[in-house]
Amino acid sequence: MKMPLSWLRRYLETDADADAVAATLTRLGLEVEGVENPADRLRPFIVARVLEAAPHPDAAKLQVLAVDTGEGAPVQVVCGAPNARAGLVGVFAAPGVHVPGIDVTLKVTAIRGVESRGMMCSARELELGDDHAGIIELPADAPVGQPYAAWAGLDDPVIEVAITPNRQDCMGIYGIARDLAAAGLGTLKPLPKPSIGASFPCPVPIAIEDEEGCPAFFARAIRGVRNGPSPPWLQDLLRKAGLRPISVLVDITNYFSIGHGRPLHVYDIARLEGGLVARRARPGETIHALNGRTYALDDSMCVIADDRAVHDIGGIMGGEESGVSAATTDVLIEAAWFSPARIGATGRALGIASDARARFERGVDPAFVAPALDMAAAMMQDLAGGQISDAVHVGAPPVLDRRISFDPQATRRLSGLEIAAAEQQAILERLGFSVAGDGVVTVPSWRRDVEGPADLVEEIVRMVGLDSVASVPLARAEGVARPTATPSQRLERRVRRALAARGLDEAITWSFIGEAEAEAFGGGEWRVVNPLSAELEVMRPSLLPGLVAAARRNLARGSTSVRLFELGRRYLGDGEQGAVGLLLAGDARARHWKTGKARSFDGFDAKAEALAALAAAGAPVERLTVRQPGPAWYHPGRSGELLLGKAVLAAFGELHPKLLDDIGVAAAAEIFLDRIPASRGRRAPYQPAALQPVRRDFAFLVPETLPAEALLRAVEGADKALVAGVELFDRFTGPGVPEGKVSLAVGVTLQPRERTLTDADLAALSCAVEAAAAKLGAVLRA
Repeated sequence: MKMPLSWLRRYLETDADADAVAATLTRLGLEVEGVENPADRLRPFIVARVLEAAPHPDAAKLQVLAVDTGEGAPVQVVCGAPNARAGLVGVFAAPGVHVPGIDVTLKVTAIRGVESRGMMCSARELELGDDHAGIIELPADAPVGQPYAAWAGLDDPVIEVAITPNRQDCMGIYGIARDLAAAGLGTLKPLPKPSIGASFPCPVPIAIEDEEGCPAFFARAIRGVRNGPSPPWLQDLLRKAGLRPISVLVDITNYFSIGHGRPLHVYDIARLEGGLVARRARPGETIHALNGRTYALDDSMCVIADDRAVHDIGGIMGGEESGVSAATTDVLIEAAWFSPARIGATGRALGIASDARARFERGVDPAFVAPALDMAAAMMQDLAGGQISDAVHVGAPPVLDRRISFDPQATRRLSGLEIAAAEQQAILERLGFSVAGDGVVTVPSWRRDVEGPADLVEEIVRMVGLDSVASVPLARAEGVARPTATPSQRLERRVRRALAARGLDEAITWSFIGEAEAEAFGGGEWRVVNPLSAELEVMRPSLLPGLVAAARRNLARGSTSVRLFELGRRYLGDGEQGAVGLLLAGDARARHWKTGKARSFDGFDAKAEALAALAAAGAPVERLTVRQPGPAWYHPGRSGELLLGKAVLAAFGELHPKLLDDIGVAAAAEIFLDRIPASRGRRAPYQPAALQPVRRDFAFLVPETLPAEALLRAVEGADKALVAGVELFDRFTGPGVPEGKVSLAVGVTLQPRERTLTDADLAALSCAVEAAAAKLGAVLRA
């Protein structure tokens, strides 16, 4: 939020400069993102008078001006502004000055053959407005030769403050002024209490049907207003705060939103039919909002409507149809209180991020509804004229009646600071809390974030200064620190290192995803009550949606090979479960003159990575079996699951093509860490064999439906003492292989332990292998 220093001083009696204010805000825990003084970039610009304006000899639309800059002889300037004339007082920029609005540094130049030594500037060129039709015209008595920024009062630093979600009271400058006054930087000015002489009943009936979404709807009418431009001081404040002045009525509502954190809305009564009611939207209703867009509404949204149509998305944005214009004479001022949760849900569903939503979603002061209405009505009458009606109060805002028993010793216990009890009480009272003699503290209506004694300690420590809290190291035992990682943390560490060593990059993605993404991966069981957006409202049932999105972004930015993994949690109906997700997309092998064309990743690549991760986690990978297919989000013919007994430890394969229409083929795997059995003690250290291993190759004709894994396991079981390893090294169909059969070639590694193998031993082993394979219908290929 941008806060001009002059606006702050409307509420805070202080002589502190911008640097002192910024330093105090930082000390109070309110983050200052920057301080900018518009006058800094305008200091070289001076007030100047046009003495003569003669036609350019070679351009009909240009004039040659003689400009008095207050120093020496007049300066010649070529100017094309239609309002340039002798006697005009404006703003002059000399050669060497940088003009911010056009991002140009001036220099002496010839324009159509006539030398020009500077520039008379427009408002847009100085970034003071949008007017570029002519040069700035100042009063005739403006001091020639004086710096323009100082004369125009532009020396007004703007402090940009980042408001954390818990400090809804500081969403208005008055709330920040209250904090600064409590910290001793000045005196808080009391809010005005206008005495309004109502002259007629409010002509617009007000009602509430959606009491949950809008528990309070207050209003006043003003008739006979003149909705012209705002006075210069108000336009100036809004511009410095980053808002565009529109008209006096709209500008006043923005003034209250920024100044007091209290959004208001004004309706043109002539455009209403019947009364206004706060209700739920009906199916099929739409609204053309003030931002020029049309929104479809549903019955979860609170709206303000008359007998004919919806005119306001309650607490978020008004509609164009009932908005005020220059022709408006009678208006209705709305001051309502809306449910923060309902505001947040509606704003996310519609994708609207307005200033009103930001304030209502955090929670505006429920006790300030009626005072804000009266203050705004009085200000509108003062600036736009008219007569004010009686106030209409329908419903009531919630009452924050929160009392906290507080022991001053809690401050020392929680912060380490020794602060006298009397000083603690004084601090709380300066912040608007009331402290009874029995130590019970009553929380003010604007501090809904304060819920317990620890919050009160935080308020006291903020005022003393967070920098006063000493840095104290935690106590530690003597000697070498003992490991503190849990077994699950050590397991994750091993898996992370193994996958990184294999060339995969670790990713960290959101734990919540959109509804459509969740449905594609089995559906989400858990939803966030107050999500950041509609795309982040479901707790992920799998780690793969986030990895797919990350791969899509990387491939769209020119990556040709993406290898990602993530360790995280997935959220299922029976709770939160640890998992590892990995995704391989793009080229598994780039094209090369040695290897030929590029090769894409496939399900076997994902399986290899899954097995490596399981091995690092301590799973007995030699005992795992494969079951096809994998879950529904995998390709049905190119996926599977790795099982230990009946427990599914991992799923792998190519993802279903319907999920990957824009990134081609991608292989993935998900390892379920919570299902991996705990390791039973340490594994025996590796002992190299004393005797040389022997390798024998076999080629079998097997039914084409037989899984290669079944054959490998059968061969491995032929002699468990002697067979050290079995691998498939060839698969062949074609000439010489009968129809319905496939040739599988396996290599068998034999490791003798006690003596060198004889020919008889090898022959016996070959017979055992052939017999084991024959049980599966395999025949040794001739």
